[in-house]
Amino acid sequence: MTGNDGNDMIDKILLFPYWLTLKVRHFMYDNGLKKVHTADVPTICVGNVTVGGTGKTPHTEMLIRTLTQDVDWGAKNIAVLSRGYKRKTKGFQQVVADGTAKEFGDEPLQIKRKFPYITVAVDKSRKKGCDFLCNPETVQTSKKARKCLHKEFPKSDLIILDDAFQHRALKPTVSIVLVDYNRPTFKDHLMPLGRLRDLPERIGAADIVIVSKCPAYLDPWERSKWAKALGLEQFDASECLGVRSNGKKQHLFFTSIGYDTSAAVFPEGDPRYLYTQRLILFSGIANDTPLRNYLSGTYKIVRHFDFPDHHKFTKADISTINGAANAFPTSVVMTTEKDCQRIRDCRNVPDNLKQRMFFAPIKVNFFSEQEQETFASTLNSYLK
Repeated sequence: MTGNDGNDMIDKILLFPYWLTLKVRHFMYDNGLKKVHTADVPTICVGNVTVGGTGKTPHTEMLIRTLTQDVDWGAKNIAVLSRGYKRKTKGFQQVVADGTAKEFGDEPLQIKRKFPYITVAVDKSRKKGCDFLCNPETVQTSKKARKCLHKEFPKSDLIILDDAFQHRALKPTVSIVLVDYNRPTFKDHLMPLGRLRDLPERIGAADIVIVSKCPAYLDPWERSKWAKALGLEQFDASECLGVRSNGKKQHLFFTSIGYDTSAAVFPEGDPRYLYTQRLILFSGIANDTPLRNYLSGTYKIVRHFDFPDHHKFTKADISTINGAANAFPTSVVMTTEKDCQRIRDCRNVPDNLKQRMFFAPIKVNFFSEQEQETFASTLNSYLK
């Protein structure tokens, strides 16, 4: 019995139509009633069963670093394929670093700017997107896709599928599911009562589970408690491995969020503002609590503007932020790395605000080098 059994019963009763729809959908894929495809190259799916806020983008970036530094399996051309949430374009698009969030979505653009040497693309259909990335010559023969090609890209050796756990039509080589430490799935409900967009039991289908956004330290007892609540027995913390009730072995890791040195959003940014004691924070992400806690250790946050996730900043929003900046003329204005992709699209940011606007680059940390090495070796075993 897992910690989710009581919540699951409530969902079955109060949200029966949605619960049944999900059950039937997964039954059809699991039993071959709906066709499942595989890509021509290894694929790694990064996803969750909740609506936003688990840290998919920083974990995708961690995967890129791991694959290029710690996993020796011979990949040369890594690609990232995303849906490109809230973009205005359609179909397959090749992401370029000097593009806009409106064209590609803020998260794919952030990844491309951080890792310009890899191919980043967006496509609502992960199958079609993988077909293009595995066989780039087909882009040239597709009139619709050719319009979205900015330059030729090499054939991908491996594809990271960002937010594709619910995309059952494509079966990944490795599936990674993220669970937010601050909002456990076993204490949540299906939408609209909670933030679950899929059945929590689907976590059992993943190869690797990562509990994200953990505090700086987790003792072995709490890790074992988490493993049991997620349906894992016989959890071995040294191997980050447990066993589910059906006998399936599943890896479980824990990560925390960290931040690198703050950087200017615009070229006009004046780094002297970073040495002030006051800060204005604005964000448009699912949960900015980790960043707020991090900044509170250095600055006094005098104003905080919390916009909806993937928010498109308007002229009125810029005016509100600028008004706060004028009220606190020595303060630095800080935002998230994801938000800065969208704020750069705004044409009405005053020059004086550009000088004071910075973002904190986000990163994922394991609790020890041993766990990082175990994660890398686990990936290596699946990919080989």
